[in-house]
Amino acid sequence: MTSSRNDSPSDSYWRLSTQPLHILVFLLPLIVVYEIGSLVYLHDTTTGVMHTVGAKNLLSRFFDVFGATSLHLPAITLVVVLLLWHVLTRERWRIQPGVLVGMLMEATVLVLPLLVLGLIVYRKIDESHLAAVSPAALGTDGQRLMTPTEALRQFSWQSRLTLSIGAGLYEELVFRLLLITALHLVLADILRLSRGVAAVVACVASAVAFAFYHDVSYAGLRGAADLRKLIFLTIAGVYFGVVFLLRGFGIVVAAHALYDVVVLVVIGSERAAAD
Repeated sequence: MTSSRNDSPSDSYWRLSTQPLHILVFLLPLIVVYEIGSLVYLHDTTTGVMHTVGAKNLLSRFFDVFGATSLHLPAITLVVVLLLWHVLTRERWRIQPGVLVGMLMEATVLVLPLLVLGLIVYRKIDESHLAAVSPAALGTDGQRLMTPTEALRQFSWQSRLTLSIGAGLYEELVFRLLLITALHLVLADILRLSRGVAAVVACVASAVAFAFYHDVSYAGLRGAADLRKLIFLTIAGVYFGVVFLLRGFGIVVAAHALYDVVVLVVIGSERAAAD
């Protein structure tokens, strides 16, 4: 019996959820919310400082080297990359809403193991845990670096929500989509390692870079607290890397953003109110 087009393996949820068009449509609301939220909630009108996720700041500095300056350039680049990727795959321009719902549900489920990991490593959700997962907030003038703990205390829940979404988008763009892809390309296609070995090495390397990116003090490992943060962030980076390799960019972005929302907005707001 011949299966219909709708039942073909090419239209399965597991494949479509990893394809660029569904990823783009799935992530577009997050991109819009972050870009608008950064203008409304992360712009200090008294000082003129625009706070942003450290990973997005890295992308902006990269574009600055080539003379391209725009607040929204990283977001535009992400959209363009996904569109070009879709064009190159020659897939149909058709969206299945059920796939988008499934991606959200899957990302929600994938948050749970990381929350359990945080409880195991930290015993409880305390300020050091909140600081470990907080995205660095850096002024556009490059002068004022706000620590994660300061951001937690001073930022409104809307600001923390915006930063949580931005961390999911731009940290995953830098450390998973760009870094893992680039390392895998070098290791597998240039150095001729097996694709499995290349994937493992790229995943671990990106996880270590992800951990050190959150706090340069890890280079000195000033004590047990720093070591604990380094271990947690490295394991979290490996976890996100595995999700990226197995389930694609869209789902890992959503899982990362949801995790930060739970820790920084839901739990962080309760702690701020208690303080």
